[in-house]
Order: sequence, then C-alpha cells, then structure tokens
Amino acid sequence: MTDNLQRMLRLVEETFDTRNDPDQLQVTRSDLQKLEQIHPSTLSQYDDGEGPVCWILMIPTSTAVMHQFLNSEISERQILELTSPGQVYEAIYLCSASVLQEYRNKGIAKNLSCKSIDAIRSGNPVEALYVWPFSEEGKILAEKIAYETNLPLFIRFEKEKSDN
Repeated sequence: MTDNLQRMLRLVEETFDTRNDPDQLQVTRSDLQKLEQIHPSTLSQYDDGEGPVCWILMIPTSTAVMHQFLNSEISERQILELTSPGQVYEAIYLCSASVLQEYRNKGIAKNLSCKSIDAIRSGNPVEALYVWPFSEEGKILAEKIAYETNLPLFIRFEKEKSDN
C-alpha cells in the first residue's frame, strides 16, 4: 500500500468519521459496485504517480430523492439505496471530496468534480447539485463547482458534520 493511499484512508476517516455516524454512507465493496453501475463517473481520483492524492464521490439521483434528503427525511446512506442504475438522474449529490493537505487549493477537487458532472450530464437532464457540508472548505468547494457547472446548489445545513 502506498504512503499516499494510507494517508488518504486516514484523511477520510478523520474527516468524516463514518464509523460513528449511521446517517453517513460507509462505502462498502457492494456500494462501490452499485456506484459503478449507476455511472462510471461517480468515483474519481487524481494520482500523482505515487498513489491517490484526491478522491471524489458523487451520486446522481432524482430530484425527489434530493428533496427528501434536504428535508432530513432520509439519510445519506438512503440516497444510494433509493437510487437505481439506469434511471434518469436529475440531481447530483456531492458526497465527498478528500485531498491531501499539500495538494489543496490547486483546483484538483474542483476540476475532477466538474469533469465527472459533465460526464453524468451528457446522458442525463441534471438540473441541480446538493451537498451536506462537513466543513466550511467543503461548502466553498461545492459553491465553486456549482458556479463552474452553472447548476443551482442546494445545501443541507441542519447538521454540519464539523459540529459532531
């Protein structure tokens, strides 16, 4: 396992603490398979040649699922459960962006995200993005992505994850 990969795994666990939050998506092998079936661009990474330095996860969904999530009627985990491969995707949940410290503020996460959104939009009538920010930096990144893709951004605020 490369040093970058070990650092990325630690970063994800420290940032999101998914083991202690049942509302969050804890990405399993079966989740990875479903995400790939939903769309190959749900997961993306940037590798500097020494292993991953940025991971992006997004889930294309329906606007109905988006509204349920924004209204706290469903959990993050249920976004994936309620989304099926092959359906028409009208919204994209910006689930997570993890970047090693020395690679931050270089546009890597924004560029990877925009490229993935463009790929998903090429076959779907995506009309909105949504996010549940873990940090102020995550919120700012989501706003930049929305601006770049010219899509409205909806934010779930009631439980910012940095407040855990």
